[in-house]
Amino acid sequence: MQDTEKQEMTSRNITRMTVLAAAIAVAQTGGAMAQPDGKHPSFEMLDTNGDGKIEKHEMQAHGKARFDRMDTDGDGKLSADEMTTAAKARAEKRVARMMKRLDADGDGAISMDEMEKRGKGKGKGRHFDRMDADGDGALSKAEFEAMKKRHGKHGHGKHGDDSET
Repeated sequence: MQDTEKQEMTSRNITRMTVLAAAIAVAQTGGAMAQPDGKHPSFEMLDTNGDGKIEKHEMQAHGKARFDRMDTDGDGKLSADEMTTAAKARAEKRVARMMKRLDADGDGAISMDEMEKRGKGKGKGRHFDRMDADGDGALSKAEFEAMKKRHGKHGHGKHGDDSET
């Protein structure tokens, strides 16, 4: 498979995952959280009556407004195309922010070296350290399986596990 085909497949898979995530978010929260620019609304934005509390109806109204922005044909339903368009717009903005943050040499691409340098400092290795429950600097099969189980509970699936549980 050529690099271009791999990139297109990766892009399609990212789009599919983003659309699925958006659908789940809309279904579970009424779409109340993320804005069109991908940022979370402020407390003040959600507290529309200014009483210092976010009430259920305020959250639902915010979710409906987001739904309505995504429903570009106004039929009261979100088609796969509408969800894909909204997800792509958010993904493009996210990619632009990542490029700005990670593309140290400004060449319009992120090298492995740039990716690795991003991990230096406070967060370097934190994910691995959380998985390494006994702190021995290595992951046992039990620690690895525990990580897979935790990720499954958070909607990340069963990475590479074809066995039945």
